[in-house]
Amino acid sequence: MAILGAGPGGYVAAIRAGQLGLSTALIEKAKPGGTCLHWGCIPTKALLETAEVLMVCRRAGEFGIKVAEATLDLKAAQDRKERVVRKNLMGTESLLKKNRVTTIVGTGTLTAPGTIRVAGGSPGEVEAGAVIIATGSTVGSLPMAPVDHTVVLSSDDILGLDRVPESLLVIGAGAVGVEFASLYRTFGSKVTLIEREPRLVPLEDAEVSEALLRSFTRQGMEVFVGATLSSVRVEGNGAWSEFQVGGESKRIRTERVLMAAGRLPATTGIGLEAIGLKAERGYVAVDALQRTSVPNVYAIGDVTKSPALAHVASHEGITAVEAIAGKNPHPVNYDAIPSCTYCHPQIASVGLTEAQARASGRQTRVGKFPFTANSRASILGEGDGFVKAVADAATGEILGVHIIGVLATEQIAESVVARHFEATAEELAHVVHAHPTLAEATMEAMFGTEGRAIHI
Repeated sequence: MAILGAGPGGYVAAIRAGQLGLSTALIEKAKPGGTCLHWGCIPTKALLETAEVLMVCRRAGEFGIKVAEATLDLKAAQDRKERVVRKNLMGTESLLKKNRVTTIVGTGTLTAPGTIRVAGGSPGEVEAGAVIIATGSTVGSLPMAPVDHTVVLSSDDILGLDRVPESLLVIGAGAVGVEFASLYRTFGSKVTLIEREPRLVPLEDAEVSEALLRSFTRQGMEVFVGATLSSVRVEGNGAWSEFQVGGESKRIRTERVLMAAGRLPATTGIGLEAIGLKAERGYVAVDALQRTSVPNVYAIGDVTKSPALAHVASHEGITAVEAIAGKNPHPVNYDAIPSCTYCHPQIASVGLTEAQARASGRQTRVGKFPFTANSRASILGEGDGFVKAVADAATGEILGVHIIGVLATEQIAESVVARHFEATAEELAHVVHAHPTLAEATMEAMFGTEGRAIHI
């Protein structure tokens, strides 16, 4: 088999193929790991961890510790980020070698359903009984704010800055936008954040959006929702940006502008037309086993319409490979996909929002527990946020869980398991949770769906 693209979908698929004894070629124009390892998940979270440590140091006095004034050494932070990336890259390359995967460096183009022409790097032609398309996505842009990679930056560009800009406009308040807004506000930039939807992180529960807006405002950000961008004009070492919000026109100047308006599937120029595979707005349609309409051609990750998340691509890759190998794979359970955003405070969720649950025609019961009432959160000095559980009123089944607060991205795991196995709120509530832990807030939220929360 051959895999086109070595991001978290492609390289995981290659490793699983090797485990199953399949002769596997992994074709990648750059290094294994894709956007996630080199420009996304790993480097951004490394810098966000630096921001978290910086915040803790600034608050050291609250914990009875006297320290000199905490300041950021951006070069050292960037160097640490690169070390983390290199370590993960070495691990990935080692796993591919261990599982006898042939890695081919170059740009691959499909010329027939089982044939890939490789240009650059290691040119040639690869023939395979099955092909997995795993080419991922590229950063999006808006015509009124063209990225010039100097003043108007993409999310890739902003990762490599050698100094903190005095002011930064972030366009888009999805996961990427709020993470970088949070990061550079902590690093010292004056941050303005605009979002065309009526709330921040519009895919999350409305109460989470409201809580994040309050927190970002307290942190000193200027936030505009329901804002329509008109233009971004570079002038000298900065840019003038114009947008409308609430019937009013605004014009601001910032040293840098970050374009965080989503990503696009990377399916142009990879030969879909040559094999008769149609893409709708760049996306490839697949079935539950990741099969496309062309026999023996599969697609995974951001090129499909599934959630554009690294962990989703990885699991889709495993499903595709096991289908190719003639196993009986378990299709990805899209009803139990964790979504994690590493801004401060962190956000994590699984399943339906309260609005989505009600729109589906279900009667719901909601339980909400604040971290101000959680002992472990008090110990950590992090009382901001809450856990919100949405359950079916008739059956008690957990429909969704939404967390904003300290280590939300770690806390969500038990709720994902519960959602995957269609557990009820009562069942999860009666699981004994250790004390004092943040996880107790989830337990209390589950009790709360029946009006039985203990500590509020």
